[in-house]
Formats: sequence, structure tokens, C-alpha cells
Amino acid sequence: MPEPVFQVIARRWRPRTFAEMVGQQHIVRTLTNALKSGRVAHAYLFVGPRGTGKTTTARIFAKALSCTDGPKADFDPKDPICVEIDRGSCLDVIEIDAASNRRLEDAERIREACQFQPSGRYKIFIVDEAHQLTKEAFNALLKTIEEPPPWVKFVFATTESDKVLDTIVSRCQRLEFHPIPEDLIAERLAEIVKADGVKAEREALVAIARLAHGGMRDSQSILDQVISFSGKNVTEKDVLDIYGLASVQQVADLAKALAACDAPAALTLADRFHEEGRDLLRILADVQAAVRSAVLDAVKSGGRTRALGVELSSDQLVRMLDTLQSAEGPIRHGLSPRAAFEVALLKAADQTRQRSIDGLIKDLTAANGLPREPGQKKISETPAAPEVRPAPVARKTVPAPAPVAHDDEPPLDLAAAEAEAAARSQLESPASPTLATTGEAARPGSKEFDEALRNVPDSVRAKLKAELGAEFSQLRPLPPGKLRRPR
Repeated sequence: MPEPVFQVIARRWRPRTFAEMVGQQHIVRTLTNALKSGRVAHAYLFVGPRGTGKTTTARIFAKALSCTDGPKADFDPKDPICVEIDRGSCLDVIEIDAASNRRLEDAERIREACQFQPSGRYKIFIVDEAHQLTKEAFNALLKTIEEPPPWVKFVFATTESDKVLDTIVSRCQRLEFHPIPEDLIAERLAEIVKADGVKAEREALVAIARLAHGGMRDSQSILDQVISFSGKNVTEKDVLDIYGLASVQQVADLAKALAACDAPAALTLADRFHEEGRDLLRILADVQAAVRSAVLDAVKSGGRTRALGVELSSDQLVRMLDTLQSAEGPIRHGLSPRAAFEVALLKAADQTRQRSIDGLIKDLTAANGLPREPGQKKISETPAAPEVRPAPVARKTVPAPAPVAHDDEPPLDLAAAEAEAAARSQLESPASPTLATTGEAARPGSKEFDEALRNVPDSVRAKLKAELGAEFSQLRPLPPGKLRRPR
């Protein structure tokens, strides 16, 4: 007899029922309730990253629709129809790879197959990588998807929903598959290695989950490779050596060194990564994840956090994260990835010593009791004391001192001073009531001008004409105090 063919973990541990699904409980709940309430749609669109269970869920859904005494969510996986679906031999469940069946002719064959009734309850079409279909193929299926025969169900699975025509999306119920959390992946891997008789460190399973980036199938494929390398005893060091990862502790130490602006410690770790042949891009991504977690903690804590060992503001952490992100291109495409990695670490560490201008201004304004944000009013913490005015004090009349002549001042012009005093007395006297009351200028020929001109002493007119060559063209009322002594 031929030896049994080895099956990889991803196939042996593929979920067969809704209860075995991991990390997609919102999908399970939606489909289960639809089956229980009899509200099963004619077309579904499963969208999500690779390895998150789109095709697996489509097969489980097909079993629930086609099983004996169905449709029901809690079907028996050993039911003959369900076994046929698992083997791929059920004629009523047709799986189509859209990457190789993407033309208009392929869509026409699907449309023709919909016209024939199934041997069972439903004829179910599972179209994987649906975004690979051409526009013409999508358009050929539009009418069939919108109004299919009562025995036809469509399930489209895709990783790139933006390439699926909007007219197709609008005719389907769209279900989003999320990346599976790392802790759930690690728990599932622990269950697998225990059942297979393999000893694996918890840290090793966590490292594999980090490598999977939310995909259960990827994690199981990685575990297969690690078991082939390590045998029945899987350690964290084996995983790190195979895939060039840094340990969780090393990533934490590097993030703390950057936060403390400890450049020597950061460069020492960088040298160690280079000597051990670690993947610098993966390390950079892990450090970014650590800094991102600190940023979120700072935002939730009012703008500051000690998640990286030292107290930093959210602005400093965001600048550090931005510096690390900008280094991805030079490390991936540069001539010296090591140098680009080290420069990125030094720049990121330097960001912890710098302060933004906006933050500095806010701190200074807060220290001086001014509002920190625009539009805020300054509110005094203590009420202002009432103003106390001193009691009036009787003043004594003191005769003005006689003017003292200084050598650096020009000699006093007594004639000009007398003329100025005479003009002020005449203008401030009630002799020109019209100008004082109306506040308007008087011009030659008017009664007010002639009356005001008669009140100007001859000596003033003569002095103005002799000194300035001026004649009176108009007269305006001059408020008291505007005349100044000439210097």
C-alpha cells in the first residue's frame, strides 16, 4: 500500500465548522443569524487580507446550506454532503479560481450553469480572487448576480475590493475579514503543537504570530517550516535565526534606548543585529510598533507617558515615529542598509531632546498665567483687589521760579512770547464766540473772519508777517493748550 501523503498543518487544521473559526466572530455571528432567521442573501462578498479565512468560511457556509436537514449553522461535519464539500467532489458547490478563469467566456459558462437545477438544495458558486475577473466578465454576470434563480448562491472572495466593480459590490452583502490578533494566533498554534506532540516555547509561538501579520494560514506555514528545522523542540532562538527577527526584549531595549537618547546603547544593539544577520526592516517595524503603542498611551494619558521608561510627550513620540517611518525607503533601497538604519536610530533618539515651538509657547504662556489655547480668556485665580485712591490733599500755591538761562539753550524772545500770550488770550476770550461754538473755519469776506481778525493784535500780525511772511487766509478755533512756546 502506498504511504499516506503528508499534509501540511494549514490543511490538516483548516476549520470545518463555524465553532472552529478563530478571530472572525463578527462574520460567524452574521452568517449564523442569517441561517437561523432564514435571511440568507443570494450573493456575498468576502473582503480581507490573505490567510484570514475567506475561502474557508465560504466552504463552511456552503456546508451549512447544503447539509442534511439544513440549512442550519450547527451541522454535523461528518455528514456525507459536508465530507464531499471538504474533498471538493460535491457537484453542487463549484469553486472557481478567478485568476485563471477571468475571461468573458468563463463568465458565460457560469451564467449557463446557473440555469440547471442542483441535485441537492442549492447550487453554490465560490469565486476566489474575484478581483481578477475582467470588466467584461463582471458585466456579463451583473444580471445573474442581481436576479439569480432561487437555487443559486454566489460567494465572492477577494483581497483587493477596490478592483471589484461598484455594480457588483452593490448587489452583494459585503463582509469584512479582519487581521487575526497575535494572541489568538499564538493560542491556536499552542493547541496545534500540543496535538502534534511538539514542544514549543511560548516566546517562539509569539514570534511566529508576529511574522504572520494577522494571517492564520501564514502562521501555520511558518510553524511547519520551524518544526522541519528544529524537530520536536521549537525554541525562540530557532525562529529568530530562521527569519532574522529580534527578540521582544531586544526590541524593547532598543525603544527604551531611543527614548532615553542613549545613542551608544542603540548603536551597540544595531551592531549586534548586524553580526547576527537580523532583518533590519523587520526590526524597524517592531520598534515602530513599540513607539506607536507609547503614542497611544500618551494620548490617552493627557499628552505624556512613561511607557518607554522615561517621560515623553506625545509630540516627541510622534516625531520619533515619523523619523523611523521615513527610514524605510533608505534601508530597503539604499546602498548601505546598515548605515541608513544607524542614522535613523540617531535621528529618532535626537527627537526626544527637542521640543516643538508650539509646545514651548504653550508652556511659556501657561507659566505666565496666559491662556494655552487660542480663544481662551485669561481667568484670574484670585479676585482683583479694589482700587484705593488716596484722599485729596490741599495744594499750596508756590510761585513759579524765575526762568534760568542756560548756555546750551537759545536766548528767550520776549517779544514773541508776549505776542503768543496776547493771541492766546484773545482766542480763548469770549470775543470770538462764533468760532468757539461752531468749530468751523472762517474765511475772508465773512462776518466771522472780519470780527476775528479785528480781535488779533496788530503786533501779532506784524510779527507773523515779518517772521513767516504769513497772511491770514482762514481762522479756526484752537483748543486750549495747543499753543507752544517757541524754542
